[in-house]
Amino acid sequence: MPVFYTIEDLLRKANEGSCTISDIVVEYEMKNSDLTREEVYQRMANNLKVMKEAAEKGMQQTEPTQSGMISDEAFRMAKVIREGRSLAGGVISIALAKALAVSTVNATMGKIVAGPTAGSCGIVPGGLLAVAEVKGLNDDEIIRGLLTAAGLGLVVARQATLSGAAGGCQAECGVGTGMAAGGIVEMMGGTPEQVIAAFALALKNMLGLVCDPVAGLVEVPCVKRNALSASHAISSAELALAGIGSVIPADEVISAMNEIGDALPRTLKETSLGGLANTETGKRIAEKFLGSMKIR
Repeated sequence: MPVFYTIEDLLRKANEGSCTISDIVVEYEMKNSDLTREEVYQRMANNLKVMKEAAEKGMQQTEPTQSGMISDEAFRMAKVIREGRSLAGGVISIALAKALAVSTVNATMGKIVAGPTAGSCGIVPGGLLAVAEVKGLNDDEIIRGLLTAAGLGLVVARQATLSGAAGGCQAECGVGTGMAAGGIVEMMGGTPEQVIAAFALALKNMLGLVCDPVAGLVEVPCVKRNALSASHAISSAELALAGIGSVIPADEVISAMNEIGDALPRTLKETSLGGLANTETGKRIAEKFLGSMKIR
């Protein structure tokens, strides 16, 4: 049974079998869930369908959320791209739009894939779908990227945490960024070593990221943080595909993230008692929103 508990396990098994990270993840899922190879792929294809639908829906939404903090950000970004007014251009702008879109759907209680969490749900689809669109990749190639991302996330879940309440947003958006970076490299035909390098580069640059949602909602800073994280994932994949690695091994980066998460005060771990949630504006928004909820 192909079991992996560390990133090093994934890399070793891929090299021993002369296969990709996604191949290892598929074999694991077949044995662990008693599924056929086709069933594993179909399940991920279903996830991909939800991601695509959320990205499309979010870019058309213009109504504000109940709190009023999030409204038509994804629509605006998509409009900039359509009109050729993008500053970054190409894959980055598309990733921003799609990540904003999926996160907006989540904020409005729509259907998303919570990978690695609902609060970081826009990063993987934002990054992978943007790269696939620009590079003309098909669904099978995207699915391989998603399988790789899932395997990387599973290792973090085993070694540390994916919870903002336990480890801060580094455990949600940070890990989501690493997952997306590794998945993008797999889609682009990178080596297992490059997949792992992209993951490590992405995660280590987001260590210490706090979870400080205004009014306790997955809106500010979460939605825009997803967009910026998707662009960061693409940058990390670019570096890895160029042969640039991480001095600190991926498993040690995960360990460092866990240690930092333990050291963070509870005010910065999803309690909305610190950070942006504790600013004057953040507290004013919370009072207004929570007051309106009491009235209802």
